[in-house]
This record gives sequence, C-alpha cells and structure tokens, in this order.
Amino acid sequence: MTYEQTIRDAVECHGIGLHSGVKANMRLLPASAGTGILFRRTDLDGFEIEATSRNVARVSYATSLMKKGVLISTTEHVLAALVGAGVDNAIIELDNLELPILDGSARPFMEMIDRVGLRRQRRPRTYYRIRRELSLVEGDKFISVSPGCGYTVSYTIDFAHPLIGRETYEVDLSDGQFRREIAAARTFGSTRDEAKMRSMGLIRGASLDNVVVLDDEAVVNGPLRYPDEFVRHKVLDLIGDLALLGRRIIGRVVANRAGHAMHTALVSRLLRDSSLWEETSEESPAVTASAIESTSASPV
Repeated sequence: MTYEQTIRDAVECHGIGLHSGVKANMRLLPASAGTGILFRRTDLDGFEIEATSRNVARVSYATSLMKKGVLISTTEHVLAALVGAGVDNAIIELDNLELPILDGSARPFMEMIDRVGLRRQRRPRTYYRIRRELSLVEGDKFISVSPGCGYTVSYTIDFAHPLIGRETYEVDLSDGQFRREIAAARTFGSTRDEAKMRSMGLIRGASLDNVVVLDDEAVVNGPLRYPDEFVRHKVLDLIGDLALLGRRIIGRVVANRAGHAMHTALVSRLLRDSSLWEETSEESPAVTASAIESTSASPV
C-alpha cells in the first residue's frame, strides 16, 4: 500500500507569467493529509482555489482556475511536477494571477521539491481505477482513457511546421519516467504565430529563456533538450491537466492533437460518471474481468 505525501518544508521561486507578463512570487507549502492541491492568492487576503475540475476556467493556451471571479492562470506545469514528484498534498501560494513560467518546463518545480524533500503521511493514497473506456472526439482531435495497469499516457501531435510534423510519445508514470523523460520538456512556439498571439493579449512574458522558438528554418534558441521535445511537452501538459481529477488514475490515456480544452473535458466527464471508475488503494492491481466492463462509453 502506498501512502500520501507532502513536502517537508516551504520552498519558493520568482518569475514572470508567460501570457500576462506580470511578475509573481510563488511558495510551495506542506499540507495535511487529504488536502489535495490548493492554490492560495496571498495578494487577495489568502483566497483559496482548489485544483479540481469544477474550478477550470479558460483552457485555450493554458489551463486556468477560477472561483468567485478569482483567477489562477497557467497551472499545468506545477501540477505536472507535483504528480511527477509524488506529491499528493500541497498549498501553492501566489501573489499575482499567473504562475511563473520559469524555463517553460516542469523541471524547475521538480528541483524546488527536491530541495526540501518529501514526507510520507499516514493516509493511504487512493486511485481511480478505470473500469470502462471513455473517448472524446472533435474533428481530427481525440482523447480517451481506458483500463490498464499502472498509469500510462500516450500523445500524438501533428503540426504543419516543417521542424515538428508528426510525433508520438508514451510514458509510464508508475516507474519514474516523468522525471527522466518529461519534466525538462519546454513549451514552444513559432515566429509565424507571434504577432497573432500578442494581438490576443497572450505571450506577453515569452522570451528565448522560457519558450522554444522556431522560425521557418531552425530552432532559434536550440539545441533541444530531447529530439522530440515538442510532443514530450504536450505529454507534460496533459499530466498536469489530469491532476485536476484530484487522484491519480490506474489506466491508459491516449491523446491525438487534443489540447487543454479536451484534457479538462475528459477530466470533467470522468468525474461526472462514477461508473467509469472505482476507488482503490492498490496502486497497480492486475486488471481482471471482474474489474473491467467490456462496454465502452460512446464518443462525444
């Protein structure tokens, strides 16, 4: 049996928001068992927003949470790091509306956690074991979750840009692959799209220090950290968005060109239909016929 974990001590970082361009200070604090992940706006009298799907707000170019009009933006990288590091309970204090982008990956957040270490708690960790397949389809976009052992995520992207094209990557979160293979993958963008995005009020804090930038011929600020860093970053984003379930899953997630909106839609659909999963404290039980229903949920 695996037990919940929190961090041993407070740790902090400072930086600029990717889309807002505002400076922000962030502190990661220990939390008691059963708390989950909780954001706290210290600039707004400590207003708290739970990292759950019911608080999901805008999900276009980043995943944001909103409660009673209070916003927390670009949450996916720190949430992915917490999943990858095995943190179940933590409070994330922030003094502005958007989390610092740092280097554009989850690695700086993992390093923060490593500096203070983890503390095991007395409460057993519970999981959502997937019992039936759920698929969501929008045109050529697709995302599904199905029964399986462990927690695997597979992602396919297909960008028209000649330096990206079609890439697929799969990771098993049950054996530490996130730290080695995913955490350092950075967000990316093309000079082709810069003017359009800035006109939409986005990427005001973007720079060569926090985004992999491509022009028509090369990676402007290379080299890449992985040969397929682009799809690995999409895996990172998906893992962060799936953290909004409030529990890890035992199952397999497959995405094709999905994006934040479909990631969070999958989370919402799963939580609305408890016949799709069952709670368990066993991390990697064998999948048996009694645990899985053969019928699949219809795509929407």
